[in-house]
Amino acid sequence: MQASHSVGTPQTITAIDAIALRQILESETVSLVDVREAGEHARERIVGSTLHPLSSFDAETVRALPEPIVLYCASGNRSNQAAQKLGAIGDRRIYQLQHGIAGWKQAGYKTEIDTRAPLPMMRQVQIVAGSLVLAGTLLAAFVSPWFLILTGFVGSGLIFAGATGFCGMAKLLAMLPYNQV
Repeated sequence: MQASHSVGTPQTITAIDAIALRQILESETVSLVDVREAGEHARERIVGSTLHPLSSFDAETVRALPEPIVLYCASGNRSNQAAQKLGAIGDRRIYQLQHGIAGWKQAGYKTEIDTRAPLPMMRQVQIVAGSLVLAGTLLAAFVSPWFLILTGFVGSGLIFAGATGFCGMAKLLAMLPYNQV
């Protein structure tokens, strides 16, 4: 197993790598907890995981799961936040997968993929924003320079999203029927 570390005080969450998780999965039943959002989990997940999104994370519900409990997300950031929300855990066996599902895949382990599930939200935003900028540029070149307003509007929205963490386009896209999981 990879070296462990403490995530906050007084709790102790053991950080493990994908190889250590695989060894645990092969030797015992594990409560594998995905703290990503529903759309991400629907699209791709480690086999056998259950969803407890960080946005609605209930520490008491997760604490009540059978041990050992392993938290994971896309890269390790959200599972670290979830570990901190768990608070004091006493002698419970709780692990955090380092580097999340990305580390799991990098180690060569398989995931369960549903290609019918929606694309991740940020990819959808990139596709729509890129399409709007391209359309605005082409329309400005061939129809009217006033279409540059569209590219400026999209660029301003992206800057605002980056600066504040609020992406209006993502909120709108999330309301579309195909993004309702």
